[in-house]
Amino acid sequence: MKIGKSQLAQVLEAQGDPDADSKLAALPDEIDTERDAGALEGIGLDEETLRAKLAAGGVGGNLWA
Repeated sequence: MKIGKSQLAQVLEAQGDPDADSKLAALPDEIDTERDAGALEGIGLDEETLRAKLAAGGVGGNLWA
């Protein structure tokens, strides 16, 4: 799954994570959950958790590219 870093930051912030930008700072602008799995897990976002947060965040567009 691929998602833009700004979209992910918006979802995290909408769910009350004030440190979203700093947590995502080391990630590329387009996050690939397979390629960046280690970095995502380092901030507590495995793919299942990420999908749940994205679904709950209600961000529009095709997130499952």
